[in-house]
Amino acid sequence: MKTEEYQWIEAAPVEEFPSNGGAAVLIKGEQIAIFHFSNENRWFATQNKCPHKAEMVIARGLTGDSDGHPKVVCPLHKRSFSLENGKCFSDKEYQLKTYPVKVENGMVYIGFE
Repeated sequence: MKTEEYQWIEAAPVEEFPSNGGAAVLIKGEQIAIFHFSNENRWFATQNKCPHKAEMVIARGLTGDSDGHPKVVCPLHKRSFSLENGKCFSDKEYQLKTYPVKVENGMVYIGFE
């Protein structure tokens, strides 16, 4: 889907998100985990609910990379997920929903279909 085909919803100002970490926001009744990889100025968004045990913890997960691909590790269950496509690196049964992110005028926006 092209960027202009999304409905962009304002999440929060850039400064509300930790450098090289994540924070959760509530948008359209959904908890969304937003991550800022400040070293590369890249942004990612996923569901905040762990697909393994349904806990709202993904935003508090450890971030890093796996062979150059940005990832988050669930802080409770240690499953590792791609921030690019939501796939679990260690267990193909689980996947995170991902959302497009854009930053304009110091504000972070999440795209919804």
